[in-house]
Amino acid sequence: MARQTISHARSALRSKTEEDHCSTRQQLLEAAGHMFAKKGFERSTAKEICERAGTNTAAVNYHFGGIEALYAAVLDEARNRILSVRAIELAVEGKTDPRAKLEAALGVIVQTLLGPVSSSWVLQVFGRDMVTPSPTTYPAKEKLILPLARILRGFVGELMGLAEDDPAVARGCLSVMAPICILIVGDRRMMKRALPSFGLGAEDAPALAHHMVDYALAGLEATARDAREKN
Repeated sequence: MARQTISHARSALRSKTEEDHCSTRQQLLEAAGHMFAKKGFERSTAKEICERAGTNTAAVNYHFGGIEALYAAVLDEARNRILSVRAIELAVEGKTDPRAKLEAALGVIVQTLLGPVSSSWVLQVFGRDMVTPSPTTYPAKEKLILPLARILRGFVGELMGLAEDDPAVARGCLSVMAPICILIVGDRRMMKRALPSFGLGAEDAPALAHHMVDYALAGLEATARDAREKN
């Protein structure tokens, strides 16, 4: 009985330790996200991040191995919240029509970009890294961008009736991605002033996604027609 009690106590202690570890790690991620969004990677320090997170000054090294690894983890977190490959895959699951696939994928992305994430550190950090990319995070980007690119090439190739490796498909992909990039890096305050009737709230997401699909389809159809005529 005593051995069983000791075993349960040790198990509970391990669970509590693991829970504390995860909690501290998450606190550091959030604190670092705010600091990197505000000051950028170059001007942020591990000390400031630990102070904001309410942890001891060695926490960054203990949990991440240094501020560069923490920055990479923050970017991973931001990308996963904004562009979840799994969320897109689930949205298009079971759909056979390429238009429906594209609309479902864009719907997920636009809903996210116009939702609560738009006013958080997540979008600021992600956008900042798009404009001034860090070479230390390139491997992490590959894990997200390449799968998304494969999904997009499939949609666009189907819509255009062309092979995925056709140059016209690559150009079509760029055209589809451009509005998404604007929503990520664009100055929304200025966008609202310049285009007062352009809604940027979560309630505007369905209409904007639908517009982006209509606009993309018209351009893709014209591009595919030109590509076939040239061939």
